[in-house]
Amino acid sequence: MLGINDQFPEFALTAVQPNGNAMETMTETDLYDSWTVVYFYPKDFTFICPTEIAEMDKLLSEAQVLGISGDNEFCKAAWKEVNGMIREIQHPLLADCGLTLAGECGVIDFDEMAALRATFILDEDNIVQSVSVNALHTGRNADEILRTVQALKAGGLTGCNWTPGEDFVA
Repeated sequence: MLGINDQFPEFALTAVQPNGNAMETMTETDLYDSWTVVYFYPKDFTFICPTEIAEMDKLLSEAQVLGISGDNEFCKAAWKEVNGMIREIQHPLLADCGLTLAGECGVIDFDEMAALRATFILDEDNIVQSVSVNALHTGRNADEILRTVQALKAGGLTGCNWTPGEDFVA
C-alpha cells in the first residue's frame, strides 16, 4: 500500500463532474499545485458509500476532492441521478474500471473485488502526507479528514484534536 512520502501514481480516469455530470478524463497532473483528498469507495449503488460521498464536499474549502471506485462512468452518472444524497455533490467521481489505480495504491479487497475505503491526502506535489483505510463495512468521518488536512497544511506540530487557530505543540 502507498505510504507517507510516496508519490501518488500516474493515472488517466474518466471523471463524472458535478453540475450536469459532464464526463472528462482526469490525470495526476490535474492534482498538482493544490492539496488533494483522493478517496476510494467500494461500489456505486450501495448503502454506506453515499453517506460518505455527500460528506466529502466539506473538504472542498481546503482541498480538491476526488472519489474513485471500480464502476464505470455511466454507472456513476446514473447513480447520481437517482440518489438524492449525492445528486448535487461538488466534486468529481472517477471510474477506475478494472481497479488499476486501486491496485497501484494497494487498496483492493480481493474477496469482494472492490476498493477498500481508503483515503489519501496529497500535498501540492502529489506526495502522500496521510493515508487511512477502513474495512468495507465501516464509513469514514469527513470532519476528521478535514481536520487532518488543516493540520497538515498548518505546517507545525499539531497535537491530538488540534483545530485551526490553536497553538502548535512547543
